[in-house]
Amino acid sequence: MTNPTPGLSGLVDLIDSLPDLGATWGPVVTTETTLNGVPYAPYSKGDKLGRMADWTADSKDGRDGRGGRQQYNRNFRDQQIYGAGSTSIFAPPVAEDESSFSVVSNVKDTGKTRFGRGAVFTRGRGQRGGAGAQAGRGGGRQTFQRTGRGGQQYGGGYDGGRGGRQNTGARGRRFGWKDYDKPQRNRDASINIKGDWKLIEEIDYNRLSKLNLETDEGEDVDDYGFLYAYDRSYDKPVVKNAERRLTAIDRAAYNVTTSSDPVIQELAEKDEATIFATDNILSMLMCAPRSVSPWDIVISRQGNKVFFDKRDNAALDLVTVNENAADAPLDASEGSKDGINQPHALAEEATFINHNFANQVVVENESEKVNMAHENPFYNASEENVPPASKAYKYRRFDLSTSEEESVFLVVRTEIDAVQKNATDGKNQLVTVHALNEWDSKAQGAGGALDWRTKLASQRGAVVATEMKNNSCKLARWTVQSILAKADVMKLGFVSRVNPKINDKHVILGVVGWKPKDFANQMNLQLSNGWGIVRTIADMCLKSESEDAKFVLVKDPNKNILRLYEVPAGSLDEEAEELDQVEEDGEEAEE
Repeated sequence: MTNPTPGLSGLVDLIDSLPDLGATWGPVVTTETTLNGVPYAPYSKGDKLGRMADWTADSKDGRDGRGGRQQYNRNFRDQQIYGAGSTSIFAPPVAEDESSFSVVSNVKDTGKTRFGRGAVFTRGRGQRGGAGAQAGRGGGRQTFQRTGRGGQQYGGGYDGGRGGRQNTGARGRRFGWKDYDKPQRNRDASINIKGDWKLIEEIDYNRLSKLNLETDEGEDVDDYGFLYAYDRSYDKPVVKNAERRLTAIDRAAYNVTTSSDPVIQELAEKDEATIFATDNILSMLMCAPRSVSPWDIVISRQGNKVFFDKRDNAALDLVTVNENAADAPLDASEGSKDGINQPHALAEEATFINHNFANQVVVENESEKVNMAHENPFYNASEENVPPASKAYKYRRFDLSTSEEESVFLVVRTEIDAVQKNATDGKNQLVTVHALNEWDSKAQGAGGALDWRTKLASQRGAVVATEMKNNSCKLARWTVQSILAKADVMKLGFVSRVNPKINDKHVILGVVGWKPKDFANQMNLQLSNGWGIVRTIADMCLKSESEDAKFVLVKDPNKNILRLYEVPAGSLDEEAEELDQVEEDGEEAEE
């Protein structure tokens, strides 16, 4: 060994006295977990470099003695700690006897289901359903099918089968950040799109909401039918435990589509307008940006005229329930086990309620009866064995022209349900009658609704605001129909089930009246937007090369999109025949 530099001899002697490398104590040095001689912890390529160090990570699993529930840090929910993928490598081994450790609790587990038995509506073979004309188009009077006769359309049968729901704990809970990963609901389309249908246009709701067309208040062309007086006793506050029962009154009511209406056929021959529709169809089109459930409208072009129609037994004939709720009622295919609270069953129940409620709140007194200029165009006394319902059909015309060179008019058939005397001047006021229904404020899909029996009298504004949120499309359609008919008052009834388990027995909790335009302002409903939608869709159909063409406007079941298809001649007739065959097979299977 060479001579050391002066002053370093002590350090050299200390180094020489150290043992050899092979004789040292400790783990064997390996190059598998070293980088340039520096050891490091193995990590996954999927780890995110969120923070260099997190001294609070050990307390997030609830073992820090504070009993905190396990949750993610909201600011770093999507980040992971560097090396978190390999932390189990350094975790201490769990003692063997810990696997057999259990906690003994004396607290009883009371997992109760909310409801037991449930009731469903069953359809009988002898029902009178389906609006529309039995005969095809043609001159003269036709024989029309009318809507359900009181309670007969919906059977009213009580199904004693077990229909209890599991207590999922979702007692009207609203959506929050925990629900962001829930799968999107998949609904079925209202009509089967065939391969030979030609897509003309696809319009999203954002484009629809920007359309605008100012028009006048319209003018009356003709009126038919008669009206009974509205019973003002229903406007009084209801005494507790003395509510009136909703009764099924058998009256003939009709819901005839546009092309089958003999009055509209006569007006079309006289060239009174370019566009023809009913208030039921037109309100759906004008309120399309608010709709969620699937629907479809059949549009027929005959020369320079456009007819907006509906199919028999279409979705437009049913009254939706909580369509706009954040957590709308679930269907059977989506896991719902409560048959009477599924969307289609609720829609049938709401339609049944509206039909009978309008008949019940009028006084059938011949001395107070108001007759229109003509009789009911759909009622035939020789074939019907029940009297007609209180109904006036007003055919009104609106100017949808955008320039003086080309005039475009629309004729719509509107409906009025009753008449009442003005309290100040004694003049007759036209009244439209509709009903909101409460089914179960604590069930899934109730949309955070209040209990009407306890809150309707004291918090009526909160109840109405909740209904505006959960049933925005339905209320907007009713308001549009009232404004189209130039009604003075729109009556809204509040009808609830006698028992949440039974859907064929109801009580009337109260009736509230509004001026249609005031109610439209509360809902931020712009009729100019609706007129713009109607004119835009009509122009698309009038631009077709064929002068006799049929179109179908379809609401996408899962997206906020409308699609306009041009369909070949006879395609919709084949669709109707297939549906009739399916219904016949179902009836034979029931027998």
